[in-house]
Amino acid sequence: MIIRDPAVAGKFYSASKEELHKEVSQYIIDHPKEFVIGIVSPHAGFIYSGHVAGEVYSRIEIPKTFIILGPNHTGMGEIISLMLKGKWEIPTGSFNIDEALAQKIYENSKGLISEDINAHLLEHSIEVQLPFIAYFSTDVKIVPITIMQASLEKCFQLAEAITKAIEEVDYKVTIIASSDMSHYVSDEQARKIDMEAIKRILALDPEGLYNIVIKKRISMCGYLPVTVMLKSALSMGATVAEMVKYSTSAEVSGDKDFVVGYVGIIIK
Repeated sequence: MIIRDPAVAGKFYSASKEELHKEVSQYIIDHPKEFVIGIVSPHAGFIYSGHVAGEVYSRIEIPKTFIILGPNHTGMGEIISLMLKGKWEIPTGSFNIDEALAQKIYENSKGLISEDINAHLLEHSIEVQLPFIAYFSTDVKIVPITIMQASLEKCFQLAEAITKAIEEVDYKVTIIASSDMSHYVSDEQARKIDMEAIKRILALDPEGLYNIVIKKRISMCGYLPVTVMLKSALSMGATVAEMVKYSTSAEVSGDKDFVVGYVGIIIK
C-alpha cells in the first residue's frame, strides 16, 4: 500500500498525537451537525486559521467520504493530480483513499486528471484538513485532488467528473475546497477584497468567483478548488451558502500591515 506520510506535522500543527488532539479540541465548538454538500476551509498553521477551520468542521456531519480539493503550492507533480489508492497518515490517525470513488472521478474526467503522488508529497493544503476530520472520525475515507492551474472550462469539466462520480455511489460524500484568502496585504485591504470573492461564493457563483479573482488579482490560493466545488455543488442541488467565520492573521499576530485572510463557508 502507498502511504503518504505527514509533511507539515510539527510545522503547521503538533507532531505529537496527544498534543495534536488537544490543539484541535480548543477550536471545536458545540453545535448541531448537518450534512453539507461542500465546505470552504483554510489551510494555514493552526495558530492562525485553526479557529476558522474548527468552527466549520464543528457544524458538519461526517460523511462516508470527503473529496478534498487543494491548490498545488509546491509546483511538484501533475497539473491536476489525483491519488487513486493508498493511505494518508497524520499523528492522530490514518485515512484510506476511497479507491472506487477516486477511480470513477478519474475515468469521468476523460484525461483531464493525472494519477500522481508527487503533487501530494509535500503539499499542505489537503493534509491540514485531516486533523479536524480525525477529531470526529478516522473511519471516513478521502479522495485527494490537487490543482496547479486550470481554465474555467477545465474547472467545470473537473466538477462534472466529480458530480457524476458522486451520483454513481450510494453513500454520502462532502467536497472540501481548501483555500486561504488574500496574502500579504494590509488587514484593511484583505477584508475589503476578500469580501468581493466571498460574495461570489455566497451567491453560489463559480464563474463569478473565478473571474473576480483574475480581474482583481486577489491572492486567494485556492480559488480553483473553490470554483470546482461550487460548480459541483450546484449540479447536486445546492441552494444555500453560509459564511461560518472570517478572520485574518492580524487577530493572532497583531501585524495589520501584512496579513493572510481565512474564511469558513458551508454549502448545502
